[in-house]
Amino acid sequence: MAERIEFTRGKRPVTFIDLFAGAGGISEGFLQSCANNKYFKFILASDINPNCELTHIVRYNTQLGIDMDFITEDIMSETFICHLLEKLNGREIDVVTGGPSCQSFSLAGARKKFDKRDNLFIHYLNVIRQLRPKYFVMENVEGILTKNDGKFKDAVMSEIRSIIDDTEVPAMLTYLRELVQKTNCVDENYKWCLLAKIGMELCQDTEEYKNKYFKTIDKQFKQITKKLNYKLSKSDERINTIRHGLLFLQHSKQRDALSKMVVEEKTSSMFNKDGFTETMNNFVSFLEDDTIINSIVAAIDSQEELAEYTEEVEVLKDMIKLYSKDLENCFEIIEEYAQKDGSLEQFRGLQESIHLYNLDNYILVNSSNYGVPQSRDRVLFIGCRKDQQLIKEIPYTLDESEKVCIYEAIADLDFIGNGEIRTEYSHDYNHIEKYENKVHRREVLGKIHDETENILDKGNNLHVATYAEWSKMGRLNDRFEVGKPFYVKTIDQIGTKEMLSDYELYNHQTSNQSEKVLQRLNTIASYKGYTSECRARLETLGINSDKMNYTVLDPEGLSPTVVTMPDDFIHYSAHRCMTVREMARLQSFDDNFVFQGKRTTGGDARKNEVPQYTLVGNAVPPLMARAIGNAILEVINLD
Repeated sequence: MAERIEFTRGKRPVTFIDLFAGAGGISEGFLQSCANNKYFKFILASDINPNCELTHIVRYNTQLGIDMDFITEDIMSETFICHLLEKLNGREIDVVTGGPSCQSFSLAGARKKFDKRDNLFIHYLNVIRQLRPKYFVMENVEGILTKNDGKFKDAVMSEIRSIIDDTEVPAMLTYLRELVQKTNCVDENYKWCLLAKIGMELCQDTEEYKNKYFKTIDKQFKQITKKLNYKLSKSDERINTIRHGLLFLQHSKQRDALSKMVVEEKTSSMFNKDGFTETMNNFVSFLEDDTIINSIVAAIDSQEELAEYTEEVEVLKDMIKLYSKDLENCFEIIEEYAQKDGSLEQFRGLQESIHLYNLDNYILVNSSNYGVPQSRDRVLFIGCRKDQQLIKEIPYTLDESEKVCIYEAIADLDFIGNGEIRTEYSHDYNHIEKYENKVHRREVLGKIHDETENILDKGNNLHVATYAEWSKMGRLNDRFEVGKPFYVKTIDQIGTKEMLSDYELYNHQTSNQSEKVLQRLNTIASYKGYTSECRARLETLGINSDKMNYTVLDPEGLSPTVVTMPDDFIHYSAHRCMTVREMARLQSFDDNFVFQGKRTTGGDARKNEVPQYTLVGNAVPPLMARAIGNAILEVINLD
């Protein structure tokens, strides 16, 4: 298989890598993107799970013929960036995409405090710091906006803005030193402590500035304790709390290692809403900067002997509190100095140049506005390097009246019974005539080749098709000579007789459910939802369930957010669980995109395995990713 020469001719490639790639929803959409005579070239993907790698190798390396690398490794591993750089081998990357795992703060499930996955975005940004792409996209659930009263979202924004252009650091530090020397209205120790703190934020060699920071604090602390009697300064519990707390604060690497071990154990042991949770959370809180600083300040405030030295003590407290401030907080203090100095305009110019990436704000998107038959809210953080144009929105690709409903998306797949596997399409499906007006033939961009001429009307490179027809045809035919789809259990089976490649349709299988389960689903469907009245009826019939959620799909409406559990959705007419292929249609994957590995799994295996339903449910809808990709291609400057 290969890329069509007529597609790439006259266009410029934009390189990208996809981290936390999962099934490849972002990659799939980016490969469909083409704008302003530019297209995306897929270089590398990464995910921790082997089934994600298998699905990528089958789809992109084999079926599409792309020379794409895959790293199956935890991004938090100490060797990840090293392995990434080895794979890239000096190639420049224009765009980095990724959606750090959102399970610990998703609105769709229980939120877990101190889950190791909360730190994934930091490691994602570490890759950005290393590669310095022109754009990066970080996708996540809407719940990130309200986590910890918005503090998590603020932390994400702050971390993005703290990515520094190293070439501008010397000019900023020179200006700050001169400013601090001229600033006479501030305590001498405090202003040099502030400069050291900013140095910690700006420079790669943070240890040098960290040592200066704590030496300056120690100098201030000794000036105060020298005025106390010897016994009090050496053996008082509160003075020792201050002294030892400062040492503990300085040992950030040791605290980070401890915290990481505890959080990893908490996550792997699934401590949540149990007798261990509070103790584990309290210990991790105990290791945090703010907790230590608060304890030190409380000890200062409770020591009566220190009240005699109010001015010096207040300066000491302010110096200690600097440690938990980020670069933007420190710059707010500097701005006051610059205002008094008359150099505010100069400072703001340096401040703007020091940031490598611009970010106006987060972008809230809903997949239904991009042709996906699903109402799926997502938050995008799109960082643009300062030499690139800021992206503030992802333009809709269709109007409200044109949105794709569930019936249009999956009605043609409703020919499967309970406990069946269907490997061919059928025209003998459960056609519901009253919904026929919900099926629209829509414009499809791109050259359509002979194998699909019997499906589409042609004209001026604009063609029309229903959503289901487009899914069957595939959305990459104008770019690739798409190979025949197939299914394997392992990479070693590719090209062997164990490879299943004779099917017309893949991933279309239903579970063999008992009569009790089928009766339950039919009862829920008859009530049009899992209402309190429905629950009471199920109880009466003796077919109730411990499940919290069942959603009966509305054929005329949009699907709710596609999830990883197949029995959360009930088919609108067949009153059964959805197949992987039907869920994939609701996510806007092509039918020739085959999800590999196990269809589903349960129990403890869910911690480590990523079966087909999980691949589908966790993916970014390709058509939404396509719109994001086009927004980038429209403005990216490659010169």
